[in-house]
Amino acid sequence: MLNHVAHGLFLLSTLVGVVVLGVLLYDIIQTGWKWVDADFLNNFASRFPEKSGVKAPLWGSLWLIGVTAPLTFIFGVGTAIYLEEYAKKNWFSRLIQLNISNLAGVPSIVFGILGLTIFARGWGLGQSVLTGALTMTLLILPIVIVAAREAIDSVPSSLRQASYAMGATRWQTIYKVVLPYSMPGILTGTILALSRAIGETAPLIMVGAVTFVYFTPGNIFDAFTVLPIQIYSWTGLPKEEFQEIAAGGIIILLAILLTMNALAIFLRNKYQQRNG
Repeated sequence: MLNHVAHGLFLLSTLVGVVVLGVLLYDIIQTGWKWVDADFLNNFASRFPEKSGVKAPLWGSLWLIGVTAPLTFIFGVGTAIYLEEYAKKNWFSRLIQLNISNLAGVPSIVFGILGLTIFARGWGLGQSVLTGALTMTLLILPIVIVAAREAIDSVPSSLRQASYAMGATRWQTIYKVVLPYSMPGILTGTILALSRAIGETAPLIMVGAVTFVYFTPGNIFDAFTVLPIQIYSWTGLPKEEFQEIAAGGIIILLAILLTMNALAIFLRNKYQQRNG
């Protein structure tokens, strides 16, 4: 009897989240789908709803992720390799790992303040794509490091020992054995972390991402805006049409997030089949 009650409660808890998500998606698609067309993707923001579009924030988001992704992957995976393969297992390495885990739970606005102080003002990068990308890198780097460490730690020690027995060096073992085996977990964690970054607003507002941009970034030192900031700006405007346009922007943002999640699943399955 108790087992059936617990099963019912767990099922109800799951259904609540699924139903709420379904209602939200239905409302957003019903409200904003009529605005999603080629003009919506090619137009800049405007004070006239019928002329507004997401060209500037869409390209700004793509520029931001395009710069953040390699920085996060290089530093995140490099740190994970050092902690798992090179660092001595002592109190200092455990202290580093504890602080990295704690950083993953720090509110995003704190990283925005840090990015404003160091990158925008300290380094003189101003309100640029590079400032936003470096700030986003700091934000999601702990998540990537934790995911990469867990993936590397899951590699059986027998594979390492077999590689050493064949005469391979430590780096050859890492490059030829450890990384290919752990790549599904590393890529999945990295892409999911980037999915979080593309939906963040508070850190980018702190570093100066503007709400109205009538151009697309030409390089990493140009000013920019992103989809979440543009959506937030539209929701604060009085005309009802802008609320509908905001729903259209949410649809575009959801499409990007779903594409990134699908890419994570594809890459994970691809590397799992290769390793198998």
